[in-house]
Amino acid sequence: MAGMAKPSEAVTTALGGLIAIAAAIGVGRFVYTPILPPMIEALGLSKSEAGLIASANFLGYLLGALAAALPTLPGSRRAWLFGSLTISALTTAAMGLTENLLAFLVLRLAGGAASAFVLIIASTLVLEYLAEAGRSRLSALHFAGVGAGIAVSAVLVAGMLHAGQTWKALWLASGLLSLAAMIAATMLLPSREAPARAAGVEAAATTDPALRRLIGAYGLFGFGYIITATFLVAIVRGTPAIALLEPVIWIVFGLAAAPSVALWTGIAARLGIPKAFAVACLVEAAGVLASVAWRTPTGVFAAAVLVGGTFMGLTALGLIRARALAGGDPRRALALMTGAFGLGQIVGPAFAGFLSDQLGSFRTPSIVAAATLVVAAVLARR
Repeated sequence: MAGMAKPSEAVTTALGGLIAIAAAIGVGRFVYTPILPPMIEALGLSKSEAGLIASANFLGYLLGALAAALPTLPGSRRAWLFGSLTISALTTAAMGLTENLLAFLVLRLAGGAASAFVLIIASTLVLEYLAEAGRSRLSALHFAGVGAGIAVSAVLVAGMLHAGQTWKALWLASGLLSLAAMIAATMLLPSREAPARAAGVEAAATTDPALRRLIGAYGLFGFGYIITATFLVAIVRGTPAIALLEPVIWIVFGLAAAPSVALWTGIAARLGIPKAFAVACLVEAAGVLASVAWRTPTGVFAAAVLVGGTFMGLTALGLIRARALAGGDPRRALALMTGAFGLGQIVGPAFAGFLSDQLGSFRTPSIVAAATLVVAAVLARR
């Protein structure tokens, strides 16, 4: 197929991937952050309960990643992709139809599993297609979907809050946005799949020490960024000096994320992926610290830009590096990476919510998260 695909087909495929992960990750996973403060206020949720709901989503993400790694996954990958996008949209909308904590946990668990399937399968389909077409650089456009989804959903939430809408309406509107994105992705992604690479070669590659270190660093990164990514808007709302920035801070986070993949893949082209990954971890650690140590407008904007501007770059660098190290069909390597990442995300919000309830702030868990990112940088650099 190399050289057979038209340039416009490669761009269309990358755009389809962008829209798919914008729906499942940018909206389905991260819209919880700007909706969380009005939910806490209306329902009287504790920080521990809020963290538990977030962790349920990331537990689903882990389980979905492990399921996506099964070598006997029946049916076509395209069917799994669009089924997962549908589940993500429906579980997002259904969050606005209940006030029960157990229902929240179940819905976020299912939505997390769906988002993992979308990320792994969409990335496998799109990256393989672009590689076969000789247009691998367009992978940056594909991964920009997370930041685009965050920014669009943040504008939606901010506008609806300004109009006096309830947290339930925010979830319903976010679900409809995801459903519309799913339909658009269906139209843009190719109906045929690039041929899978040899699974036997990939199975041997997952024992590569370099890949094992990368998986470890990726899991630590998952823990390191997720506390700020989950509670940043709540931190802003709870700090009187910067509370007025609540409607815009998540938009800034998303806008910083959208071009970050192109930025960090460009840096990696010069430094190599291991060194670029390490540098990005250190930049992100500075942003995590800024969110709790520099409680001014400048500080919180710095946190949004530094964390928003690195987390998707790190995600893309990790997945691209894992695909290169896999040597064969990359689905299992991508799933192991996503599973480690999901494990870090499960622990992070629950850990931060519990300590915040006990200590009255997110300062201590954020310091721990920043230290974890430093360890990830050292591990990745080796």
